[in-house]
Amino acid sequence: MTSTPLREIAGTIQSQRTVEGGGFAVRRPFPTAQLDQIDPFLLLDEMGPADYAPGKAVGAPSHPHRGFETVTYMLSGSMVHEDSIGTKAVIKKGGVQWMTAGSGVIHSELPTDDMMKLGGRMHGFQLWVNLPAERKMIDPRYQGYEAEEMATAHLAHGGFVRVVAGVVHGMRGPVETTTPMTYAHAVLQVGDVVEWLPEDDHTALVHVFDGQVRVNESSSVSGEMVVMQRSAGLVRVEATKEPAQVLLLGGVPLGEPVVRYGPFVMNTKQEIITAVEEYNDGKLVKVGKNNL
Repeated sequence: MTSTPLREIAGTIQSQRTVEGGGFAVRRPFPTAQLDQIDPFLLLDEMGPADYAPGKAVGAPSHPHRGFETVTYMLSGSMVHEDSIGTKAVIKKGGVQWMTAGSGVIHSELPTDDMMKLGGRMHGFQLWVNLPAERKMIDPRYQGYEAEEMATAHLAHGGFVRVVAGVVHGMRGPVETTTPMTYAHAVLQVGDVVEWLPEDDHTALVHVFDGQVRVNESSSVSGEMVVMQRSAGLVRVEATKEPAQVLLLGGVPLGEPVVRYGPFVMNTKQEIITAVEEYNDGKLVKVGKNNL
């Protein structure tokens, strides 16, 4: 354990339920009518868990993006990602896709043939990360990693921390982020503790999606997101009464105007109009790269 002072808590958000994509239910802490974003994050959706009968699984059919990044992390089930820069990849349990839409991407995320044929449990998260003004029109990029390719720290009582990006519990994730970012998934057994030291003044979030934890001496239960102050200090998460799971999310706030319209997130209304016009004219997609 460390003697670093604990970061203060700014507040707690309660997730709301809604329906997205091709009809899958999500649990969403933001955006809602009460909270539009938590800079630099634009959206967090927990997809499921949902148990689908054969032939009933749903996903997100082809749609465009510009000006931000989409991150899909799977806990159960599998999805096929296809996009306009030539990527076709399967996201499986414990895997992640980190797609930088930048100047423009059209993509889909749909159940695999096996999921459609046999059915099964689908559970995962989608996170939208804003891009700074000077990088909104960068070339698109796709990064995909399997569970075994990510950094994993094993905890004292049987839990673990899987680090997708940034540094948590001494482990660095493999994703190359456009701006400084942290993304980690902690599975905690009773008595397990995760310690995370976010960069000073960065946004730091602890999203509890299973069980109950203590975050810096404050108790939180499934469906609650703990928002830390943008200051210095340690974030300490402990499972004291029951097993639990959390996401740890951190990033540098951009402090820029945000204008969003559906799948486009820019800095001005005119940039949104241009994005819509270019999409309608078939000019949204340019070039890009993937790491497959």
